[in-house]
Amino acid sequence: MARAFLFVLDSFGIGGAADAEAFGDLGSDTLGHIARATARGEADRPGLRSGPLNVPNMLALGLGEAAALASGSYPEGLATTQPKGFFGAAEEVSSGKDTPSGHWEIAGVPVPFDWGYFPNETPSFPKALTDAIIAQAKLPGILGNCHASGTEIIARLGEEHVRTGKPICYTSADSVFQIAAHEDHFGLERLYDLCEIVRKLVDPLNIGRVIARPFLGETAADFERTANRRDYAVPPAEPTLLDRVTGAGQKVIAVGKIGDIFAHQGISEVRKAAGNMALFDKALGAMDDARDGDLVFANFVDFDSLFGHRRDVAGYAAALEDFDRRLPEALAKLEDGDLLVLTADHGCDPTWKGTDHTRERVPVLCFGPGYADGPIGVRQTFADIGETVAEHLGLAPGRHGTSFLPENLLHA
Repeated sequence: MARAFLFVLDSFGIGGAADAEAFGDLGSDTLGHIARATARGEADRPGLRSGPLNVPNMLALGLGEAAALASGSYPEGLATTQPKGFFGAAEEVSSGKDTPSGHWEIAGVPVPFDWGYFPNETPSFPKALTDAIIAQAKLPGILGNCHASGTEIIARLGEEHVRTGKPICYTSADSVFQIAAHEDHFGLERLYDLCEIVRKLVDPLNIGRVIARPFLGETAADFERTANRRDYAVPPAEPTLLDRVTGAGQKVIAVGKIGDIFAHQGISEVRKAAGNMALFDKALGAMDDARDGDLVFANFVDFDSLFGHRRDVAGYAAALEDFDRRLPEALAKLEDGDLLVLTADHGCDPTWKGTDHTRERVPVLCFGPGYADGPIGVRQTFADIGETVAEHLGLAPGRHGTSFLPENLLHA
């Protein structure tokens, strides 16, 4: 038997999506534009980083070649390498460019329908919805009711929230209803209960996620979101790779927000932390604990939430460099029969207009002792990733996607 480790660098797109124009994203390229900005000295920040993007370990796994396959050009300023492992890019076929769609498709279940969204206007939520939330949760009212950045709206409305007891409700370009509340003054369990009420109320609107966004601090100057975020997601419409693994009697260890994204279906164990580096620690611990046939599925959310949506090129570049420095720790834990896959769920180009995700192809970088090196081309669906992991773990093929583990790549 074997083990599999699937690491999702949330929003780390590499451009080139064939349908990008339909999403208003023609020309978006998260990696390409970060690489160009760093190579030209436009992402230098004292005390944080400087110079060209420095990600030698991902380049050694074929990141540059994957980007060239996806977008037609090698990222500016990145050194060419002779990759180890097998590498390529993948195209999304799901209707959206959101987190659930990307992750579900990676796990073998594309999303063919359109999610519901709230308009970018104030108020964003229908009055009937907010009236029902206030009545059922016995609230004095709500704050926000608009599209907003999570950190910005907490800084702007957090003190009023603490004073009035009104939760901060906001949305984004994603199919999401987010609720920020103070862990002590409002109560963490009360926030979770409120999210469960809202989850039921937004089901008829086909909203993908309700997200609890707890925070601490006493003033706008020191408010800080905590690691107790919880996502209340619509469950996948059919069994995913995770269900197939657990159905075979093996474990799925979910690191970060993976459990929430899949509504905890097919999840054996959840390990959470705040920040990419703490999440990397959790992922390494899960690798140590995984046994034959197990899957460790990790999401590294900071790329998206802290840097992509905030259009912070320098911050995104520094986060990639931090991740890359630690990648050898994960590679060192691979044993004969193991497979590590690095990929992403969508793009979030920090140089692009607005603050939304961007429709892009994603990298697929795979390495495992005993596997041959070489390109896998541009895959026509993220589901090929899930089917490859399934074949590696000895599971029967699913309904969507095709494994890229042909015989000439196995145990060279």
